[in-house]
Amino acid sequence: MEELYTLEREVGRGSYGVVFEGHMSRTGHRVAIKRLPCSNPESVELYLQELWAMRATAKTHVNVIALHSCLLQTGPGTLKPLNPGKLPLRLVESVLKGRVGGAQQGQDRTVKSFNLRRTNSAPRLQDKTNTTQARAKVQDKATSNHSLTPKRSPNRARKRSSQTTSEQKEPLRCLALWLVMEYCDGGDLNQYLLSRPPDPQRNHDVVLQLCSALAFLHGLGIVHRDLKPDNVLVCVTPTGPAIKVADFGLSKMSACVVNGDPTRQHFSSTCGSDFYMAPEVWGGLSYTAQADIFSLGVLFWAVLERITFMEEGSNQEQLGAYVCKGRWLMPLGEALWENADLQLCIPMKSRRVPPPPGPGMCSLLVDMLASDPDARPSADQLEARVLSALEEDSC
Repeated sequence: MEELYTLEREVGRGSYGVVFEGHMSRTGHRVAIKRLPCSNPESVELYLQELWAMRATAKTHVNVIALHSCLLQTGPGTLKPLNPGKLPLRLVESVLKGRVGGAQQGQDRTVKSFNLRRTNSAPRLQDKTNTTQARAKVQDKATSNHSLTPKRSPNRARKRSSQTTSEQKEPLRCLALWLVMEYCDGGDLNQYLLSRPPDPQRNHDVVLQLCSALAFLHGLGIVHRDLKPDNVLVCVTPTGPAIKVADFGLSKMSACVVNGDPTRQHFSSTCGSDFYMAPEVWGGLSYTAQADIFSLGVLFWAVLERITFMEEGSNQEQLGAYVCKGRWLMPLGEALWENADLQLCIPMKSRRVPPPPGPGMCSLLVDMLASDPDARPSADQLEARVLSALEEDSC
């Protein structure tokens, strides 16, 4: 069935892609549409990991972002819907061979024309982004048309000899993946919390929902590996914020779940964001799903005490805990890697707004931020530990 997606405006841009607010024209349902340009095999591998993880989670947990559909852009005006459970073989081949098959140098751009014509029953995207983005599109059109329009070789005759259809057919080019996801109107966790007055009950709701999301992901064998406020989205509801874990580009599959517990598969690649990485990741050691627990501990501490920092070259506040080294801030994971016996000062300040976490939550945060991964609680224990700590602190 044909579906027309209309892009309204750009809402986010990162190292790998662009996210637009849009809607399904037939139903008016608002969605987020993420464009991932398939320009190199390293990026393609991350995209396939994200697609795989989002398909694995399906739409079965309220605190994990839902994927509605995935489209493959094979030409400047062609979109092909991907069937559930299948991966585009051309992109898999790109990862295995280390090069993007059928690609031409300079064919990729961060933003291309979104007035994509319908072919067969494929969906379409219609652009209604703002004037600034429209200008960028027009400027880009001059270069993208040059690289995407086939040209006849000057030494080739106008009339070609008869050839079979397969000989005339050009290799399928995979220009981009388009992920159509649920739209979160509250932005990311930084934007949502820091734009509102401190509220202890709201903070507790955020922490509990993140516990539930991580237990669900680890139960499926998914290790996120990049938990941070930027990758937590918020839907505003009449009953409060609905927290959604998102961005699975760095996620990996742990070994199968046995008796409800994920086995301790080890990973070796160093990835994540500095202020949230576990000590073992900082040190280049092999690590397990327990690295996610450390990242969540940093996030919990920052949310409960409203601790923020600004990275060098940025004037945007971000939620995150840290260690002070003179006039410099050091990520907790780095500090604990250098000194495993370092005693963290939780709460960071005795007089804060909102009130600092009580003894129960302080004790839990110390456990989550332990240098030894085995000393940290597992994801399926975390929610019960948080509820117990909050009950203890309310007495």
